[in-house]
This record gives sequence, C-alpha cells and structure tokens, in this order.
Amino acid sequence: MRPLIPIVAIVICGSLLTTVSVAAGPLPNYPEHQDLSYYLDAERKRHPIRTPDDWAIRRRQILAAMQTVMGPVPGDDKRVPLNVEVLEETVLDDGLVRRKIAYDTEKTTRVRAYLFLPKTEQAKSSAVLCLHQTTRPGKREPAGLEGKPNLHYALHLAQRGYVTLSPDYPSFGEYEYDFDREKTGFRSGTMKAIWDNMRAIDLLQALDEVDGERIGCIGHSLGGHNTMFTAAFDERIKCLVSNCGFTRFHKYYDGKLVGWTSPRYMPAINDDYKNDPDKVPFDFPEIIALFAPRPFLASAPVRDSNFEVSGVKESIAAARPIYKLLGAADNLQANYPDSAHDFPPAARQVAYEFFDRHLRR
Repeated sequence: MRPLIPIVAIVICGSLLTTVSVAAGPLPNYPEHQDLSYYLDAERKRHPIRTPDDWAIRRRQILAAMQTVMGPVPGDDKRVPLNVEVLEETVLDDGLVRRKIAYDTEKTTRVRAYLFLPKTEQAKSSAVLCLHQTTRPGKREPAGLEGKPNLHYALHLAQRGYVTLSPDYPSFGEYEYDFDREKTGFRSGTMKAIWDNMRAIDLLQALDEVDGERIGCIGHSLGGHNTMFTAAFDERIKCLVSNCGFTRFHKYYDGKLVGWTSPRYMPAINDDYKNDPDKVPFDFPEIIALFAPRPFLASAPVRDSNFEVSGVKESIAAARPIYKLLGAADNLQANYPDSAHDFPPAARQVAYEFFDRHLRR
C-alpha cells in the first residue's frame, strides 16, 4: 500500500496558465459565430484569416467575449497553497489506489475529490481530470461509487493506467457553495468551476506520479461543457473529450437559453443578453476552434434531447478549417453513437482509445 501523504502546501506558478484579460474598449460584434474565416478590427473591417497570426487575433477576441459573459479569469491574488489532505485511502483490484482528498482552490474554498493512482511500472503516468454531470452525488459518479455505470469514467480510465482526479462542481456532492457574486467575486458559476478545475490541474502537475505535460480532461453533460470551458482557458489540458456536452446556442431547445442562466452557470446570458442566441457574444464553434491544435473528441449521441446533434455537427464543421490551418486536421474528431443522453460502452471505448492515442507515449 502506498503511504498516506500528509497535508502539503503546493503553489503552481501562474505562468503555466493561459492568462487572457478582457480587451480594453468594446469588442467587435460578430453577427454570427460559425464563420471563422475572418476577424474584425476595431472599425469592424473584415480581414481574412489566412495565417496562424491572423487566427490569433480572432482567438483573443473569442476568449475576451467569453469573459464578458462568464467574468474574468482570476489572477494570482486568488492562488493559495493547495494544502492537500488525504481523508481516506482504499486499495482496489490490481493495486489501484483510490484516495479521497481535500484541497484549497482559493482562500474561502476547500474542494473534495477522488484521486485514483494506478499500479504501474512507469515513473510518471498520464493523468485525466474527470468532471461529473448534473447529479447530486457529484464526484462519486465518475469515481464509480454511485450513479450510472456508463458514467464511471474516472474509475475506468484509472483501470487503463491513468492517474485520474474527480472533483465536485460547486453546489454538488460535498461542495456547498453560495453563488452570490458580491460574496465570491465570481460573475458566474461557470468561471468559478473553471478556476477550481485549473487548481485541480495544479494539483495533478504537482504529483510525483504524473507527467505534467500529459494531462487530459473528460466529462459528460455538465462535465462535457465544463471540460470545454476549462480547456479554452488552460492549455495545460493537452487532450479533451466532451460527451453530450454542447450544441450551438441556436440549436439548444430551439434557442431557448434559460437552461444556461442559473447561478451555477452564466446568469449574464439572461441579464445582459435576454436569452437571445443572436446576442450572446460567443458560441461553441468558436470554443472548439480555441482548442486547435490540441486533440478534441466530441461524443454526441444522435438522440440526445439536451444537445441537438445537428448543432454539434455544424460546430465541428465550422472549427475544422482552423485545425487545418494549424496543421492538425486529424486532431479534431467526432463520434455520433446511436443513443440518447448517455455514454454507452462503445462510445466510451472510442473516447478511451482517443486518450490512449494522444496522451500516452
């Protein structure tokens, strides 16, 4: 048995993060978000995107637009020692170790998570951050302790040899959280979750068992778009899989965006943009393009009633030219299983093999 680790203080340098501040002055207002062939300058003049430098301009605008809705990515004033503490340890089959841990993500927040450490002869393993769906048990479902067996992906990937970490999203599992903006300083639950996930990556990179350059992220439903939002702002995520995680805003319940507007997510979509997909200043085709050239797999069941599949296909098609521009066309993949809002075995196998292909050496 591996010994219990004591409480430790870990601080990761902020330079490891993708830091993007909201641009000074008004952002260009794009009439729609599927055409990624151009960028607008301050006078709204169109310029074709022909080079990576051209794309970098539009990319910065997309990240800034996301922050106008989600709130700004926190700065180093939010970073505190993680103070990792092991609460429980269980040795499972084949020497797999499951640890329940707690750690600080900021001065006022302590998160609990399940950490899996596989038995391996490798000095350092790849790691995957595993984000749960909208479910009361939170982290316990990916960890295989509750919920649907199809969603036990933190356990499954650990059994394949990955170090995995499954934390609670704010207000789920053991994570009590007051989303009051005045108290927290976060404009949205979405940005709070992004920050917590960045700190989870800090933690993974600090582990002796982990190769910090081979970290992935996966999630279903809430976990699927939580994965995408985090990877947009943190390039330490080298490979990601979203299952049942998104569709174009116009295809989400015929453009009725109220499901995105609770305090857990992005209230500004209602408060500032009146739930109108024509007014929201970003959309998922742009988010996918932000990942390029990193490997991204969209797992999108054709009978998903939450995230309509045609909007996924349109998003993938819109982002594909950017992947080609950056010489990584094969890194953008999509799988369309014949299922409802679920992660069936065949779809999981595609996802797990995607990680094997891109995270293992």
